[in-house]
Amino acid sequence: MSRAEQPSRRTVLAVAVAAASVGAVGPSAAAAAAQGRPTNAPATLVDNRAWTSYTDWRSGTAQGTRAVPGVRPGLVIAAPAGTTDYTDPHTGKTAGWEYASWTSPVHRLAVPSTEAIASWNAHTPAGSWLQVELMGTYSDGTDTPWYVMGRWASGDQDIKRTSVDDQSDGKSSIWTDTFAIDNAASGLRLVSYRLRLTLYRTPGSEITPTVWRLGAMGSDIPDRFTVAASTPALARELKVPRYSQEIHAGQYPEYDNGGEAWCSPTSSEMIIEYWGREPTPEQLAWVNPDYADPQVCHAARFTYDYQYGGCGNWPFNSAYAATYKDLQGVVTRLGSLTDLETLIAAGIPAITSQSFLKSELTGAGYGTSGHLMTVIGFTADGDVIANDPASPSDDAVRRVYKRSEWETIWLRTKRYNASGKVVSGTGGVCYLYFPAYPSAAQRKALAAVGVR
Repeated sequence: MSRAEQPSRRTVLAVAVAAASVGAVGPSAAAAAAQGRPTNAPATLVDNRAWTSYTDWRSGTAQGTRAVPGVRPGLVIAAPAGTTDYTDPHTGKTAGWEYASWTSPVHRLAVPSTEAIASWNAHTPAGSWLQVELMGTYSDGTDTPWYVMGRWASGDQDIKRTSVDDQSDGKSSIWTDTFAIDNAASGLRLVSYRLRLTLYRTPGSEITPTVWRLGAMGSDIPDRFTVAASTPALARELKVPRYSQEIHAGQYPEYDNGGEAWCSPTSSEMIIEYWGREPTPEQLAWVNPDYADPQVCHAARFTYDYQYGGCGNWPFNSAYAATYKDLQGVVTRLGSLTDLETLIAAGIPAITSQSFLKSELTGAGYGTSGHLMTVIGFTADGDVIANDPASPSDDAVRRVYKRSEWETIWLRTKRYNASGKVVSGTGGVCYLYFPAYPSAAQRKALAAVGVR
C-alpha cells in the first residue's frame, strides 16, 4: 500500500472491468439464503472452479504426473515427460529441469467473464518449482494463447517467483496476476478455459512438487462508482493477531522498498497466525534480530513477485498461506458485506483489497491507490472492524470503519483519484485462507460465497 495517491498496476484494469449493465455482484443471494434471510439479488457474477479431489486430479490430461489419494489428494511428478532449460530473467542463470504437466478439463464459465484470476496451493521442496497457465475460448469462438499466470516456488533459491509481463493477443492481456478482456464494452467475454500445471525438478532427483489445489475465479463485475448498501445482520469480532506494516518501514528495501508497502503480506501473516500457524525460528533466522515481528519480514520475502516488484501479487499471497500445514488459500470476489458476515459468522476472516481518497474513509487518515486490510468482524451497528496494517503500531491496527463507506470503496469498479481522473477499483477482491479440513459450518459458509 502506498500512503500517497499514486498510479497502481490496478489502474490499467479500469476499462477491463467495465460491463454493459449495472446490477448486484457476487454470491450474496446464496449467502443470504444460507443465513435463512430473504433475497431478491440476481444471479452471481462470479464463477469459482477448483480441482482438489482425487477424482479431479485423475481427470484432464496428464503427461508425467500422477494423482495421489489420501486425506488431502494431490498431484505429483510420476516420471518426467522431458527436460528443458529455463533462464531466470531476474538472475540471468540458465538451468536444466525435468518437467511433467497436467492440463485440466475445459471449464465452461457459468459467468462469461471479463477477468480471471488463478489460485494454487502447493509444496515445492528445494530443487523444484511450478508454472500455471490459462488458455480460454472467447464468446466469438476464438481461443486465447496459453497465458502464464505465474512461475512460483515457495522458496527463492532455485528460481525467483515471477509474473510475466507483455502477454496479449489484441483481445485480452495479463496484468501481473489477472487475465482481462481489453475492451469489455465490446461485449467480448471469456466463456471457458483450461489450466495447465507444469511441475519442475532438478534432473535426476526424486523430489517433486505436490499440488493440492488449482483453480480460477472468473467474473463480470458491473461498471459502477457506487454500490447499494447491505443491511447489517451480524455483530461478532474474531480474535486475529494485529501487525503493523509501518513499523517495518525501511527494512529489507529489496522487497518493494520495505514495510511501508507490505500491506498484503502483513495481512496474510495476521490470518495465518489466526489459524495457529507461523514460521519456525529456523525459518526466521535470516531476519535481523533487532526487528520486531520478524514473521512479517518473512511473509514479505516469500510473497515477493520479482517482475511486479512488490508483495501484492494476489495468488502469490494465497499460495504463501498454503505453504503452512493444512491451510488453503484462494483469491475470489465477494458481492457485499453480507458475504463477509457469512464468513465471519463461521469464524473465517478475510483479506480485502480497496482503494480510496483520504476523504472517502472516515478515520483512515490516508488515501491509497491500492491497499489490503483484514476484516475481522462487525459492530452492533454493522460497521466494519478491520485490522488495518497501515497503522503506526501493532496496538493501533484495530480500526472501525463506517459500513457504507467501506462497502463502497471495496466493491466499486471505478472511482476518481486525487487528480479527478477515473481509475479502477477492485470490485470486491479478497483472499480467503481456511483449513484444509474445514468444519461443517465453515464448509457451508464457503459454499455460500461460492468457494469449495
